[in-house]
Amino acid sequence: MKFLLVGLGNPGADYVRTRHNIGFMALDALAGASEVAFSPDRLGDVARCRHKGRQLVLVKPSTFMNLSGKAVRYWMDTEKVPVERMMVITDDINLPFGTLRVRAKGNDGGHNGLKDIQSVLGSSAYPRLRFGVGADFGPGRQIDHVLGRFSDQEESALGERLERTTALMQSFAFAGLQRTMNTFNNT
Repeated sequence: MKFLLVGLGNPGADYVRTRHNIGFMALDALAGASEVAFSPDRLGDVARCRHKGRQLVLVKPSTFMNLSGKAVRYWMDTEKVPVERMMVITDDINLPFGTLRVRAKGNDGGHNGLKDIQSVLGSSAYPRLRFGVGADFGPGRQIDHVLGRFSDQEESALGERLERTTALMQSFAFAGLQRTMNTFNNT
C-alpha cells in the first residue's frame, strides 16, 4: 500500500530552518530516520521509504508555498494515491509551538499553501498535519514570524518534536488516520 506525504515549505537557502518550512523539516526527519535521501524530480524533491510494509513517497514541492496544489495534484496522479492516503504537513500560527494536530479535513485557516491545495483539489477533505509555530508576533508581523528562524528555545525542543512528527507520519501509514489522531493530537 502506498502513501503520499507532502511537506509544505519554500525552496531555497533563504528559507532553510524557517517556521514556514516545518513541512520540509518534518520530511527531512522522516527521511533521515529511514536512511533515505531526497532527489530532485518534477515539481519537487522526492524520497521513497518503507515502514512496516507500507511504501511512503515523500515530496517537498519546489513550487513555493502559495502554489503547492500543483505539486500535490501531480504526485497524487503520478503515484496513483487516493486523497485519503495523502497527508499534507504544514505550519500553523494558531497552535502553540510544537503542538501537533491531525485532521481528516478542514478549512485553510488563512494558510496560502492549504488554500491553493484546496483550490486545485476542489475539496478541503484531505488529511493534514498542522505543526504549531506559535503566534509570538505583533500586528502586521505575521510574515516576518513565519519566514523567520526558530528561537533558541524552540530550536532546543525541535529535535524531539520532529521525532514525534516522524512517529505520527509512520502511524498514519500503518495504523490509519483515526488511530493516529487519537494517539497524537495535541501532544
